[in-house]
Amino acid sequence: MSAIIVENLSKCYQIGRQVRHDTLRDAVIHTLGGLLPVRRKDRQAEAEDFWALRDVSFKVEPGEVVGIIGRNGAGKSTLLKILSRITEPTQGRIKINGRVASLLEVGTGFHPELTGRDNIYLNGAILGMSRVEIRKKFDEIVAFAEVEKFLDTPVKRYSSGMYVRLAFAVAAHLEPEILIVDEVLAVGDAAFQKKCLGKINQVSREEGRTVLFVSHNMGVVANLCSRAILMENGRVHSIGSAPSVVAEYTRSKNELSGQRSWIGSDISTGNTRLRLHQARVRCGNDITADVLIDTPVIIEYEFEVIGSAQNITTSIHLYDKQGVWVLCSGSPSAVLAAGHHQHTVTLPANFLNDGAYSVSIILLTEVTQIQVFKTDAISFFVHETGIGREEYGGIINGCVRPQLNWTATSLGSAP
Repeated sequence: MSAIIVENLSKCYQIGRQVRHDTLRDAVIHTLGGLLPVRRKDRQAEAEDFWALRDVSFKVEPGEVVGIIGRNGAGKSTLLKILSRITEPTQGRIKINGRVASLLEVGTGFHPELTGRDNIYLNGAILGMSRVEIRKKFDEIVAFAEVEKFLDTPVKRYSSGMYVRLAFAVAAHLEPEILIVDEVLAVGDAAFQKKCLGKINQVSREEGRTVLFVSHNMGVVANLCSRAILMENGRVHSIGSAPSVVAEYTRSKNELSGQRSWIGSDISTGNTRLRLHQARVRCGNDITADVLIDTPVIIEYEFEVIGSAQNITTSIHLYDKQGVWVLCSGSPSAVLAAGHHQHTVTLPANFLNDGAYSVSIILLTEVTQIQVFKTDAISFFVHETGIGREEYGGIINGCVRPQLNWTATSLGSAP
């Protein structure tokens, strides 16, 4: 018998501006279906339907570790919330055989006013375990989470890392038949992430539990999971062995885009203080997505400062083809006048290994901490030439923060 069966699952949300009502009478009329007309001045744009999931179907067998991958907005988290019974589907059905423990986001399922000790018992009760069963696992949970010193402190005073450690320890040790883990493990430090991944491997292979695992770390998915599901635009794009699906995803993700523009088309690239306009990769004077390993890589992007002058810092984050964060570098902080600006950073020749890379861009106002974060803004491929890398040696793994050459240019008024 399958642990999880999902058939033709769909989830629709309504997005858009809400209708405002000046009086209780108008609100009641709108709720009852508009028996009487609402005054015209109270009407606003109608909400539109957004299908976060559409006709999703798959099965997960007992003891499998299945990775769910895809771009941001592909529907992964919505799917997990439905499987965890946090939200209901619009169409379709799911069948789950066994108790489910979910770790979806920091603090989910915890009561902030209760202590860590009380929340362990609360989560166990939610999972259907008796107090005796929870007590048997209590010491293991505390030891794994490494929060014994703060066990009798209300969890509202915990850091995000402490939240995650305790939440994962509870979910993994209270013996659910099915464990659902979202990208939340990215909050923990490297040592704790390694510890969690080891525990996931143990509960699946040694204890026969089923695990659904969402991550943007493709290396972890390929090594930890037996199968993977690739989602695109709310639909299942492909299902297969984890290495093959990861390879398919990285190929599609790295459809190279050495230049992109969001002027007037993508609201997600800005806010009321900052807006990202364009980004590109250059080799010399040529804009390209294909660069040679012995050639400097120039990354430049244009952005707008809106309103008054602000203290601005920008940075780039570089990810390899498996989604591993390998480099970050920030521009010097500077007060920039309202208008159009460009930042340029140069990666030296023979610095990167050959392969595909994606670039995420962050714009930050230091005073108000308003941030614009554009994931996968641009991407490029480094091609091997056979020339050695004596000076830098190439990035092998782990994120580095090198001293790079940054230049800032004021371009005047925004386009």
